[in-house]
Amino acid sequence: MGKLLPQDKNTNQAMPPWIPRLLAIVIISVIAVALSAFILLKLAHFFTWLLIALFLSFALEPLVNWLVQKGWRRTIATLTVVIGFVLVAILLVVAMVPLVIDQVGGIVETAPHWLDGLAKSLHKVFGITVSEQALLDQVKSADSVIANYATNIAGNLFGISRQIVIGIVQSLAILLFTYYLVKDAHQVRRFVCSFLPQNRQRIVLKTWELAIEKTGAYMYSRALLGIIAAIVTLIALLILGVPFALPLAIWMGVISQFLPVIGTYLAAGVPLIVAFMMSPATALILLIIIVVYKQFEDYVLSPKITAQTMELHPAIAFGAALAGASIAGVIGAFLALPIAAIAQEGIRAYANRHELVESSMLKHPTRKPKVKRSRKKLDQSKN
Repeated sequence: MGKLLPQDKNTNQAMPPWIPRLLAIVIISVIAVALSAFILLKLAHFFTWLLIALFLSFALEPLVNWLVQKGWRRTIATLTVVIGFVLVAILLVVAMVPLVIDQVGGIVETAPHWLDGLAKSLHKVFGITVSEQALLDQVKSADSVIANYATNIAGNLFGISRQIVIGIVQSLAILLFTYYLVKDAHQVRRFVCSFLPQNRQRIVLKTWELAIEKTGAYMYSRALLGIIAAIVTLIALLILGVPFALPLAIWMGVISQFLPVIGTYLAAGVPLIVAFMMSPATALILLIIIVVYKQFEDYVLSPKITAQTMELHPAIAFGAALAGASIAGVIGAFLALPIAAIAQEGIRAYANRHELVESSMLKHPTRKPKVKRSRKKLDQSKN
């Protein structure tokens, strides 16, 4: 027999066959995750448009359903509601832009008179002496800043035109998504539910119905309260003779209703400043009117209008607006309100509640009645 060759020492140390496969799986997984993250990042704007369209469809679908119940074809009803929404938005912008331009010109013309009145009011009310010339110099410096900004705008017309075109395309995309989400709402829901078991389908459909009902009702109630607030503010400003009454009233109506908690104070600040420039007495009267109307709105109008809809707790609305603004700016702040409304109603509908125990911690503290002791008993207790 031949002589046996010694076994190679490196044979037992060979790499196991599963290690190359594991390395390949890890590398492919990392590449897939990176590629997915890159695609999602590039499609972030698209998902934002889709989310805005979804909530617009929630707000518009109740009106479309109402028209369909009146005998309208769904396509015509959807087209009418969407076009009406677009026309209202365009009319609002068209009405505001010329007013803002005219009022800015009016501010420039009347600035010396206003500054003189402001300096006198500050000296009379607060004892603060302010040089009118110094205020005029500040206005002139601001005017030069505006002129430089306008010059920069004129030099970047191509970039501005590009942004306008992008904005128009984005708006058209959102409106197109909204149109199809409303017109083919039942088909969209059928498509989504086809991927879910029946028990999940019922939950999704109930949540979807709740979202449509509460979002639409919430937005309509806010819009109605905003219109009433704008009308009351407009009448008050016209009676007091405050300039720029219409844009200030529109500002008051929109900001006070669609920005929770702090919206009223931010909205009232601008007309109060303009009124204060006229005279402190005018600003004080306007402040009283705003405070009285706010109490009337909170305790009379809002409960009646939102009785059949839904009212967000101020803390929830404020927190949702802050969270939405930190995520997606102004659009996120506005979208956060209907999202919070849907979440609140979903918790109420699906969360299990239990009977509360008896505890003083669960009751509102009440003031203890004072015990009146007669003077004779007090004297006896002292003795």
